[in-house]
Amino acid sequence: MKLLITGGCGFIGSNFLRYLLKKYPDYKIFNLDKLTYAGNLENLSEVEKNPNYKFIQGDICNSQLVNQILAEKIGCIINFAAESHVDRSLYDPVVFVQSNLVGAQVLLQSALQHKVSLFLQISTDEVYGPVLGNQKFNEKDSLNPSSPYAASKASADLLALSYFKSFNLPLIIVRPTNNFGPYQFPEKLIPLFISNALEDKSLPIYGDGLYVRDWLYVQDHCEVLDLILQKGKTGEIYNISSHNEKTNLEITDLILQALGKPKNLIKHVPDRPAHDRRYALDSSKLEKELGWKPKFSFEKALQETIEWYQRNRNWWERVKSGEYQKYYEKHYAYLKK
Repeated sequence: MKLLITGGCGFIGSNFLRYLLKKYPDYKIFNLDKLTYAGNLENLSEVEKNPNYKFIQGDICNSQLVNQILAEKIGCIINFAAESHVDRSLYDPVVFVQSNLVGAQVLLQSALQHKVSLFLQISTDEVYGPVLGNQKFNEKDSLNPSSPYAASKASADLLALSYFKSFNLPLIIVRPTNNFGPYQFPEKLIPLFISNALEDKSLPIYGDGLYVRDWLYVQDHCEVLDLILQKGKTGEIYNISSHNEKTNLEITDLILQALGKPKNLIKHVPDRPAHDRRYALDSSKLEKELGWKPKFSFEKALQETIEWYQRNRNWWERVKSGEYQKYYEKHYAYLKK
């Protein structure tokens, strides 16, 4: 099988790409990534010489390039490519609309033209907006995004569904909760707080720190995406949740305890605009129809994540300092040829 993974140098994309090449050594995988600030070729250094892996630097908004890749008789597209940081979307919404919506449209149109067998759109729980009380969102609930990031992803979901309904493009949408694990860019809460704590720097918590998120270990996410690729029903939406709801303060306390760091590293900072209080998903559809359950407990997954950042200090130090751009120039000069 030939697959196109977009955004494969990012956090979830690179984890999934490595997972596929290990489990399915006969798969041929094309990785299209623009290499923005969060795309890191180091994430895939262990597979870069694999003969069944090909990296292409480029923008998913470039229809000519996308069509050129799909002409290789690609069977499946998995679209991870996205601007994903809510804070950044508050300052530069245009980039999010361009990448998350326009880019998705280019991919969808090319997928239709080249008759791909499946288009897997990676969405987010944030498209539903905040959940009230003890409720959880299911796949039939209305979309109510609060940030430009979430709105751009919700728009892409609706556009993707229109391609299924109007043109019979075989596609599936998945909406996972917050991911965490190795190789996550340290602007997100868990890798930022782990790395800051290791450097004895402050851990900035928005507001009172009681915002609730449901946390999904990236390895579990990779396994369920594989299951959906194999057995998922086209035209469907699947929520993906590990049922690990934690407040930001709880996450912070667990990280500090694991690293033996004092609580005085916590620094409460002014809240961001339109900060949703709680996200929570009902993933019973996925669990009943496909029989999926996460393998990792939250505690074990968090401990493995902390240990990974402890072992790979050089990686996140380069990322946080911007030095990884120099790493590209030294180790990946072929990209400029």
